[in-house]
Amino acid sequence: MSIDQMSVLVLVAAVFALGGFVKGVIGLGLPTITMGVLGLALPPAQAAALLVVPSLLTNVWQVAGSGMATLLRRLWPMLAGLCAGVAVGAGWLASASTHGTAWAAGGLGAALVVYALLGLLRWRPHVSPRHEPWLGPVVGIATGLVTAATGVFVVPAVPYLQSLGLAKDELVRALGIAFLVATVALAVALGSHGALPLALAGASLLAVVPALAGMACGQMLRRRVAPEPFRRLFLGGLLALGSYLVARATLSSP
Repeated sequence: MSIDQMSVLVLVAAVFALGGFVKGVIGLGLPTITMGVLGLALPPAQAAALLVVPSLLTNVWQVAGSGMATLLRRLWPMLAGLCAGVAVGAGWLASASTHGTAWAAGGLGAALVVYALLGLLRWRPHVSPRHEPWLGPVVGIATGLVTAATGVFVVPAVPYLQSLGLAKDELVRALGIAFLVATVALAVALGSHGALPLALAGASLLAVVPALAGMACGQMLRRRVAPEPFRRLFLGGLLALGSYLVARATLSSP
């Protein structure tokens, strides 16, 4: 194994451990951190392929518990829309890996900036239950399109879920359900366009270990400290990272 390959493996392990840790503390962060940081060194399609197995397993862990059936009955319109959006945009990340990555990296950066700003500004809309049947699919489709283009499945799904008035544990579980569905949809989209080769699938499986270890540490910390200061630090880091990705993509465009 060359020094360059070893450096990439160390980077991947460190990034997934950090993403798992943040997810353990605040219930999200694995896809945003891994896509954002790995996007600095890898094509977006490769970063998304590495994300598949760790995201799948950490979200299975996150959704475990009671109340699943109730949440699924409430969230299925959004989840169906999410799958439809990913299907419509299937192949965008895969094509970016072969026809240039500037636009994909710029889109990823923009998604991170929007999400970070919404979180830092504490924008908390309230959605009435009577609007969920039509608004849920719209939010799901929009999130699916963003996922297909960038590999990040947080905008606008996370602000929408936060607007439903769910209890803390329900919200964490709802986020896990949405991320789990998005991960499966993204994996199918990448696989159908040849962007999930066996080598990357194996590397994604290996990335599970640092991700789960980081998540376990984060969950232990969540029981001992208030997550709000940590959340602000996380969002500030995402804002800086997203801004850098947008600037780099803009400067590299012809």
